[in-house]
Amino acid sequence: MSTVSSRAVVVDRPGAHRLVERELPAPGPGEVLVRVAAAGLCLSDRELYEGRRAPGYVRYPVVPGHEWSGTVEAVGGGVDPALVGRPCVAEGFRSCGTCERCQYGETSLCTAGYAETGFTEPGAFADHLVVPARLLHPLPDGADLRAAALLEPAAVVAAAVRAGRPRPGERIAVVGAGTLGLLAVQWLAASSPAELTVVDPRSERAAQALAFGATRALTPPDADGGTGRFDLVVETAGAPTTAASSCLLARRGGRVVLTGMFTAGAAGIDPVHLSVSQLEVRSVFGASSAAWADAVRALALGLLDPAPLVTHTFPLERFGEALALVGGGDPATGKVLLRP
Repeated sequence: MSTVSSRAVVVDRPGAHRLVERELPAPGPGEVLVRVAAAGLCLSDRELYEGRRAPGYVRYPVVPGHEWSGTVEAVGGGVDPALVGRPCVAEGFRSCGTCERCQYGETSLCTAGYAETGFTEPGAFADHLVVPARLLHPLPDGADLRAAALLEPAAVVAAAVRAGRPRPGERIAVVGAGTLGLLAVQWLAASSPAELTVVDPRSERAAQALAFGATRALTPPDADGGTGRFDLVVETAGAPTTAASSCLLARRGGRVVLTGMFTAGAAGIDPVHLSVSQLEVRSVFGASSAAWADAVRALALGLLDPAPLVTHTFPLERFGEALALVGGGDPATGKVLLRP
């Protein structure tokens, strides 16, 4: 009797990967086996591949892939068999569910130690993956799984919206028009702002932001004229200067949410400006279970449509080509997917 096999991209160490054929993984108690439909690549995957991810936030060898969608193929012991055949996504953080922060619902701040699908646990650059059933978010039947592969960044945006608390009639700015920024524009446009400005140096991304609901697009130099104007500023770029510049865009008493992943050496926020302006500054790292639920609901309701962000699709065999596009600087490159 032949053994069913499943392929996976394995990064053995920085700069070295291979496509392997392995035995089909089996779900254990409390787990589900998912057939991957699509998996997105982002700069974090490139950092992992190049060895630039901070120690403790990756474990080699690893199957990357933390942005994905798929269909449940099998369940382990104690899991509802009705899940078989359901389209789904799942939270990436393997939160413990029992520490103080998890008990408060802040699962992205779990104190039990960092573990995340695609970084320390096997991810979705594969035909199949196994995840804890408790992290699963079933999708409506017939859901667009290509678009649903972007629900992980959408959940980060949902966390930012929760932190920013947009209200109708406010002046809102989104700094950065990458995947997070464009999803944020879509989401914030639904809050009926008086003004929704996107700040990005790339004209192609600015045009897409306007199509997604932004009322105005500015380059960073042009945005300097908006200093102190916005009720809410959502920063998504993670560039060296954007944390500081986002705080300057906010009005006195305004709110700033930082979602970009900054690296050492980024410009700091002026504490004098922060205190005198009485700004409320929040940061977002990943997404809680509640934010994931918000994102899934927004996709199902049509408030979010990530599909137009996808510009390239590759099979697993062309992982190297796909990765080279991510962060390559081509303005025509949006979200890149692997489709097993």
